[in-house]
Amino acid sequence: MARVLRFSQIDFPLDLAATFGREGPLVLEVGFGDGRFLATLSRRHPEWNLLGVEAAGASVVRALLRLRREGVGPVRLFKGTAGFALRNLVPPRSLEAVYVNFPDPWPKSRHQERRLLRVPFFRLLSTRLKEGGRLFLTTDHPDYFQFALEEGEKSGLFAVEVRPPPPEVLTTKYAEKWKKQGRRFYHAVFTKTAEAEEEYPPLKKEDEMPHAILEGPMPAIEGFEKQVHAFPGGHAIFLEAARREGEGYYFLVRIEEPELELIQELILELRPSTHGLYAGLKRFCDPLVTPGVRRAVGFLVDWLGEKGLSVKTRSY
Repeated sequence: MARVLRFSQIDFPLDLAATFGREGPLVLEVGFGDGRFLATLSRRHPEWNLLGVEAAGASVVRALLRLRREGVGPVRLFKGTAGFALRNLVPPRSLEAVYVNFPDPWPKSRHQERRLLRVPFFRLLSTRLKEGGRLFLTTDHPDYFQFALEEGEKSGLFAVEVRPPPPEVLTTKYAEKWKKQGRRFYHAVFTKTAEAEEEYPPLKKEDEMPHAILEGPMPAIEGFEKQVHAFPGGHAIFLEAARREGEGYYFLVRIEEPELELIQELILELRPSTHGLYAGLKRFCDPLVTPGVRRAVGFLVDWLGEKGLSVKTRSY
């Protein structure tokens, strides 16, 4: 059965046999959309262990429902970026193949740094693919296609071959859409021939929830306005505050850490505890503790200090 990988339930990197419940070739699809191509791969290659990575939460839900409805598996889905998944989830030299179907072309020149298939990605990918492992690219965007070919060759780690697109990749949601519009499709195979010398160690997961115990009366928070706090490596954006059931407050915070290729929306809280007022991360939406999350807790504690609370103990 297909399921979604959650930070609280996995290690970095994945124990593949435990994650999939069996041994088997690991194959990754980046940007799986509604999951129909993953379903096709699973039916064509039931011996493969399929990992899908998708940044859009709504697509993860749609794909999970499709895969379970069609009874294919084992497939594991992850909400996040390809760079984060490759670095932290995929063990070195464990991937047989990667499929990238109709990636966002970011057509404006000022946005080209957001394109997936650039030299840094190829360097990371080379450390996760097995010897001779391949990446399959299909796109309808000629400029992006040429850009990807040049970046792959520039990396010096892949042999690049242009081929006709295989029939199965033309059954995806976007392929069906573009076919009706008469668009042309472009396909290339990038085969690993060497490996980058850099090491890409995964993040170290932390179980302790960053927090502080404060002393003083519960403040009255009214008319909360968005706050943006910068820190080395990203931003913590406090979007809104809301009253908890009972006494205290919730704070919706967006943590952007580009160097980790990670964006999280999480909940911080202020509530009474047996030792004082607890200010810290709430275990909700499966948060991953990162330097940015610890910084966000620190910003909250400092802000509460301006409202008259004092720090009794802190852990962040």
